[in-house]
Amino acid sequence: MKMDLQDKQILITREQSQAQSFSRLITEAGGRPIVVPLLEINCVTQAGQWELDQTIDRFDWVFFTSANGVACFFKKFAEVSCRIAVVGTKTEQALKKYGYVATFIPTTYNADTMAREFIEKYPVANRLLLVRGNRSRPVLPDEFAKHGYDVETMEVYETGINRNARAALQTVLSQNKLDFITFTSPSTVQAFVELVDVWKYDQLVCVCIGTTTEQAAQEQGFKQTIIPDEFTIEGMIAEMSDYIRMKG
Repeated sequence: MKMDLQDKQILITREQSQAQSFSRLITEAGGRPIVVPLLEINCVTQAGQWELDQTIDRFDWVFFTSANGVACFFKKFAEVSCRIAVVGTKTEQALKKYGYVATFIPTTYNADTMAREFIEKYPVANRLLLVRGNRSRPVLPDEFAKHGYDVETMEVYETGINRNARAALQTVLSQNKLDFITFTSPSTVQAFVELVDVWKYDQLVCVCIGTTTEQAAQEQGFKQTIIPDEFTIEGMIAEMSDYIRMKG
């Protein structure tokens, strides 16, 4: 069934460079995107953060849980010789830009499923490197350590709140014309809460990319949350289209 967003106004809150593709897809589906990037993503460049520089090849697996992690990692490392695991298709697409193909990708695109399915498939794997951001959840390192894997983490990017977006966000919300607000990570939810009084807007239909983001939104008081079957921005657009059609 063809997706049709019926000229609905949809707030995009993700970081600027990633918001562009989301905006384009919403427009193509007949929606009206409003971009207010609430996050800033910066690669970590301090020497102290790259203590594994000369020992990267000693790992058997490298795990990427975001496209940002892939981009920032390969700004520092020209190549890797180990196997690679990615959390989802968007991260895999980012990886392919550097000439690599993932060996492992979970059936559901979140860290909980990634940990469980990897442990089931590779019970004796060892020497894992988890490439992360400063706001990454501890699910993967905790689960792998619990099951006896030799695991280390590398923080390659920092996610911060784009405080310059406060005025634009307040203006958009005050107009009271939004049909949907989209969140693509718990970080976008947290940024929204810090930049605006979320309790005034808890009746907005909140479209979350996955269960973890939905949980974060619900914890902050959002009453109407929907998530797609596939945890991607394409899935979010399809879910909004279905929601509009069902509401008639």
